[in-house]
Amino acid sequence: MTSNVPAETGWDTAPGLLDGAMNLNLTPQQCDLAYWLGGVAQGTLVGRAVTGHTAEEPTPAHMREGGPLRDALIMELGCRSVAETEATKVLAHYVAGAPDTAGLEFFATQLLDEARHAMVFRNHLLELGVPAAELEATVAKVSTDYTREVVDPILDFALRAVRDEQDFAGGVAVFTIVIEGVLAPAAELSERKWNVLDPAAGAIARGASIDEIRHLSVGSTIVRDHLLRHPDYRPRLMDILERGRTLWERIPDRKYVLEREELFQEGMRQHAELIADYEVFPGRRLLDTTPGERYDLAERWTDEMAESRFAYMGLDPAVMRIG
Repeated sequence: MTSNVPAETGWDTAPGLLDGAMNLNLTPQQCDLAYWLGGVAQGTLVGRAVTGHTAEEPTPAHMREGGPLRDALIMELGCRSVAETEATKVLAHYVAGAPDTAGLEFFATQLLDEARHAMVFRNHLLELGVPAAELEATVAKVSTDYTREVVDPILDFALRAVRDEQDFAGGVAVFTIVIEGVLAPAAELSERKWNVLDPAAGAIARGASIDEIRHLSVGSTIVRDHLLRHPDYRPRLMDILERGRTLWERIPDRKYVLEREELFQEGMRQHAELIADYEVFPGRRLLDTTPGERYDLAERWTDEMAESRFAYMGLDPAVMRIG
């Protein structure tokens, strides 16, 4: 690893998503375009730029065979690829609305990160055996309802703040706290679920998580610094967050997550020999977990991460506690 690669962007030195998002504090001034070119392009992405994984992180033959395990991953990556694609479009408004060069450069790199995530998620569907001619139709089949019921409402909420209301800080809060902050723990779980059953998918999730640490950390700093400079903004911010919590409580994400977790459950049982003693977290074998338990675990991680990030921003985490 070269000396210009920060530890948090090195493949072997970056923390896990939850640890990094809860403990790493980065600023937009630190994470400018030069940082991205040196730390991400020459660190995180070395050998993984196109597919998100290396040749030493293969797609096993059993993941190209029809069955519930493959179906679960196709559903997960199809939905995540569309979510990342739509997020990329929304982030163009953050680049345009950035009040300074640091913000512009950081959100330009986040836009590129999200576009890359969408690309590697789609590319892995090809590695799973989805024919290139059927890729678009396959993604649409698994993601259309999810996009309409989950992705569109939360991204529309972000657009209202950053584009329609010209509230850059509010838009950052929506993206960082409401969108990324709630979805990030599920991404952490994805890495832990797949890194043995499909090392390529596990690596893809790991690379995306390294990026998300940066997005969450810098976004939190932008919100914190805006509150320090403009303490009278706090009521407006709290209103945004309360509306964000209300939105999440209405969105039927649980049914979509549990649908693919049920498929994963059936699939992992069929390949139990591969993960016999593998622990999804210390003391708990993946084989012994249930779909509902994994969903609840992600929610608990959401609360734990909120406790830390909200304290950093000087906010009460209870405002975004879901459930």
